[in-house]
Amino acid sequence: MTPDQALGQSAAPVFRLHDLVAALRSLTVLDRQRVAAYALIVLVAYVPMLAKVYLEATGNVGSDFLAFWGAGKILAAGTPALVYDLPTEHAAQMASGTGQFAVFVNPPPYLFLAAPLGLLPYAWALVAWAVIGWAVWFAVARKILPDASLAILAFPAAYLAGSHAQNGFVTSALMIGAVLAMRRSQALSGVLFGALIIKPHLALLVPFWLAAGRKWTAFVYAGASALGLCVLSLLVFGADTWRAYPATVRVYEVLIAQEPGELFLRMCTLFAALRYHFDPATALVGQSMLAMATLFVVCRFWKRTQDEMAAGAMLLAGTALASPYLFAYDLPFLALPVFWLVRDARATGWRPWEKLMVVGLWLAPLATRAAALPLDINLMPIASVILMWAIWRRGEAEPVSR
Repeated sequence: MTPDQALGQSAAPVFRLHDLVAALRSLTVLDRQRVAAYALIVLVAYVPMLAKVYLEATGNVGSDFLAFWGAGKILAAGTPALVYDLPTEHAAQMASGTGQFAVFVNPPPYLFLAAPLGLLPYAWALVAWAVIGWAVWFAVARKILPDASLAILAFPAAYLAGSHAQNGFVTSALMIGAVLAMRRSQALSGVLFGALIIKPHLALLVPFWLAAGRKWTAFVYAGASALGLCVLSLLVFGADTWRAYPATVRVYEVLIAQEPGELFLRMCTLFAALRYHFDPATALVGQSMLAMATLFVVCRFWKRTQDEMAAGAMLLAGTALASPYLFAYDLPFLALPVFWLVRDARATGWRPWEKLMVVGLWLAPLATRAAALPLDINLMPIASVILMWAIWRRGEAEPVSR
């Protein structure tokens, strides 16, 4: 072997590594057709996973959906004030045959959603809730980027919402719908934001964001919507139901005070991460500081862009950081900031490594949830910070080469 041949053999791996780095840097191979194909593969993979979850949820494992179904059964019995009574909740949920119990903690306006569920057997209600919720969320979310419908439908946070039969589809449809509606109707946007009264901690940043963007019509309609739903629930379900509701605060007090365990790893907030390793006071201080910093960035971003959808993407990305109580099944609303990045990159050009980053952000809700127990920490807040940074950088609206 000549020296030149030996040199060529030793240099070859370096060139192959360089090619790999270059390919990952641009990820040009990931075109629209391949994205659709990969998304379809993911959707097919969800089928057996969801079947397993369904068998467990209707078996002896149960699910969070028990709380909603049980509340519906109590409403069907004509005793709405007892939806917050633990013994009554337990008795109602025992009719599911799972032997499991989940506490109902949502405010009275949520009962409008729970009421129809009590008219169906548990197993059928579970399927109807998950399927209809996924369909409604998808009908709204696909408007972000219609030609990426399969990738949106397969968004991992949607799988988590469906597998838990939680309310992430409902709240995310409201949040995405409110942002998308802002451009054409502040009134409709405000009504949708106000409907988040069913899970108010998800609207933590909304009033400040509306004020920062001078969206005063939406601000007024949001307040009127929230107040209207509260008054309507008072008229329909009675004052006793509202008087019973504050007792659910005790559930959160017990949650915060309990010994660190798996539940905190399943949550995707800084509060939960700190609470798992430190005391409640440290966790609350850390989360409060993060929420204030997030609020500043979200409101300041209005100075950086006049695009309501871009500002809305920042709002929803920030919501994933600001709220102290959040699970991965709450995160289908992140479809808007993630796919807004794709939409903007198509218009102005992809930056180096950006495609790879977006793929990671798309996977993040499920990936961080899966890694939380082995790592003893949920890394979703880091993904949310990266998402906010990516939106902030794109808010400069400086075209780059394709």
